[in-house]
Amino acid sequence: MPQSADTVRVETTVDGREAAERLAASVVERRLAACAQVGGPIRSFYRWEGAVQADEEWTVVIKTAAARLSDLTAHLLEIHPYDVPEIVAVPVTGGNPAYLDWVREETAGTA
Repeated sequence: MPQSADTVRVETTVDGREAAERLAASVVERRLAACAQVGGPIRSFYRWEGAVQADEEWTVVIKTAAARLSDLTAHLLEIHPYDVPEIVAVPVTGGNPAYLDWVREETAGTA
């Protein structure tokens, strides 16, 4: 049985609900992710171009197989509306084995 670290959780943010939903649907349709949740709005504070910014954003949380991370990242960079998008992957170190198997199975194929 594969280790749960074969699965990753990827987070990104975008500036609106519609953009977040498009991004989430896109990665699932292409089998780059088994699922993606959209949440928000959230308030993000960050330094950009020398000044502290505060903006409303929406979070997209994506679950995928670690083997698909490079392809997922490349796709997100291609379709993301930001110049320098947040794309952060964290290995999954535990959880429901059946769910983690499902994530790997759903991302094994190609669209």
